[in-house]
Amino acid sequence: MCSIIRRRHGWMPHAAPYNPRMSCHAHLVDRRPPAVFLMGPTATGKTVLACALAERFPVELVSVDSALVYRGLDIGAAKPDRETLRRHPHALIDIRDPAEPYSAARFRDDALVAMRGITGRGNVPLLVGGTGLYFRALEYDLSEMPSADPGLRERLRAEAEREGWPALHARLAARDPKAAARIRPHDSQRIQRALEAMELSGSTLTELHVNSRGARRLPYRLLKLALIPRERSALRERIAARFDAMLAAGFLDEVKRLQTRADLHPDLPAIRAVGYRQAWEYLDGVCSEAAFRERAIHATRQLAKRQATWLRGDLDSRVFDPDRRNCLESVATATALFLGIENS
Repeated sequence: MCSIIRRRHGWMPHAAPYNPRMSCHAHLVDRRPPAVFLMGPTATGKTVLACALAERFPVELVSVDSALVYRGLDIGAAKPDRETLRRHPHALIDIRDPAEPYSAARFRDDALVAMRGITGRGNVPLLVGGTGLYFRALEYDLSEMPSADPGLRERLRAEAEREGWPALHARLAARDPKAAARIRPHDSQRIQRALEAMELSGSTLTELHVNSRGARRLPYRLLKLALIPRERSALRERIAARFDAMLAAGFLDEVKRLQTRADLHPDLPAIRAVGYRQAWEYLDGVCSEAAFRERAIHATRQLAKRQATWLRGDLDSRVFDPDRRNCLESVATATALFLGIENS
């Protein structure tokens, strides 16, 4: 692995110390600039850790979160507060209106623009968040998907109204079991997109993803850090406590403001974000306040479980327990070694 030193005008690769065993492979040195992924389930302290790393290393932060891209989704999305963003700006936060769609493919394009800017300033991109699909799209280029077809999309929506999204999920499972296993039976957006892409391309979603991997190699060499708690009970308790803190901070008032907009509705990706969907239903009178709280906490815990499962399957990641006292130091040491600089 190529080490790096910091020069006045940025990060420059230099040859690793001579090693007779490695000399015959000198042409394989990876001279791409470095980037760091900091991944983890929700409520594992990723933002705090990322900001701590930014205090020690010449990194700039890029958000990898499908809810934080939306303006107005603040409290319920655990968006960093103004003071945090003032001290440590995050690219790709508040870049979309909640009424606008946003995709993993668009995220990849936006992230690469942000990363090039950071590298051009002589710093290292540190991408922090919990949206696994966005990380996959960036690393493996999963963007080669058929363009949306409004007519087909409307037909699928009508079929879902008649049969229900679980029925369409069963249709997906019959054709592409691997894709269906990754998508929940009520995740209307992803079910619709999967069926649409398969019908337009004639290939399964899994085949499309496999065929597109490596189509555009990520122009960065990666250090992938994963925060995965060893004790699930602590994370479950932290999720509940954080949600109660969100309620105390005015989460329901935030959702009420969103509901005043005629162009927002529960089928939009922004409003389907965990917590927002349950709050919207409660304010519409679908359930009691106690049931709303229980549903929102349960949905957040399920999200964390799915995120942890995905991360455990990523064999390239270095795993750290965020609940260990020395987590920050361990992550900082790994980062320093990767960047080839001292850990101060």
